[in-house]
Amino acid sequence: MEENQIRITLIGKALSKIGNEFIYKGDLPECEGCRMFKVCNNLIPKRRYRIVGLRGENVHSCNVHYEGVCAIEVVEAPITALIDSKKAILNSEIIYEPLCTETGCKSYDLCFAEGLIEGERYLISSVSDYSKSECIKKKAMKKVELTPVSG
Repeated sequence: MEENQIRITLIGKALSKIGNEFIYKGDLPECEGCRMFKVCNNLIPKRRYRIVGLRGENVHSCNVHYEGVCAIEVVEAPITALIDSKKAILNSEIIYEPLCTETGCKSYDLCFAEGLIEGERYLISSVSDYSKSECIKKKAMKKVELTPVSG
């Protein structure tokens, strides 16, 4: 998907607010046989999306969402993460590789940011400093915004 390309999908009515972000986890067993299946499940699993528009007032019944689902416009959202400072070059592309496996570290949620997929390509859209003191292993890291690159 191109950066900022708008896609139309469905989401639970209670969640359909412009600016909300979510990670598409994939279809559920309850979705099988639903007439809205293809529209509801047209995103890339494990990717983070931001709602940028609402499409009409129609609400469709749903086996998962209590109040039903409605049409929304989404774009892939950038993800804040930590990467090796040597790879943190603004406007460059990287293949995401997690830094370490220290689950007790204060930085763990940034090193393993939800929505990033190991081995996938990302564009670095911003770079900022990050203190080594926050890392158990005292690695030199930078805080970056990553956007998925298609192709």
